[in-house]
Amino acid sequence: MAVPPSLRNIYQELHDDLGCPVPNHGCLVHWTKEGVLLLNSVLTVRAGQAASHRGRGWETFTDQAIRLLNAREKPVVFILWGAFAQSKIPMITAPQHMIIKSPHPSPLSASRGFFGSRPFSRCNQFLDQVNIAPVDWAIPPVKDRTAAARAMAHTRG
Repeated sequence: MAVPPSLRNIYQELHDDLGCPVPNHGCLVHWTKEGVLLLNSVLTVRAGQAASHRGRGWETFTDQAIRLLNAREKPVVFILWGAFAQSKIPMITAPQHMIIKSPHPSPLSASRGFFGSRPFSRCNQFLDQVNIAPVDWAIPPVKDRTAAARAMAHTRG
């Protein structure tokens, strides 16, 4: 299964930021086990048509997820990539949380500030400051690509 271009850019920034090897797959199950939640405001899209499912109700669901995370007493790091994600900043009001923002990692905007933004090390520095274990961002290699494809399919539903 091919790694999407935005994820390839995320992997490149991860490598440049923390020196992690660039994975040859798109399976992010390891990050979920580390407590990382990747959340788009709109959870589906018609192939090749960005934002084609915007305004169909996903925003209600994902906004509520942000509100619930904001209500947590335990500090949360919100890494907001792109203007649409950053439009959610007014929903993140609790002072114990950290917001890291940069341009989106898409090929169209990554060179305008995503590369070099160091979100992974900044996240871990904050977690260290508040006495929370840092995220192990290094994604293990997958020897069996069929198993990786099954794991990815499982995480999507």
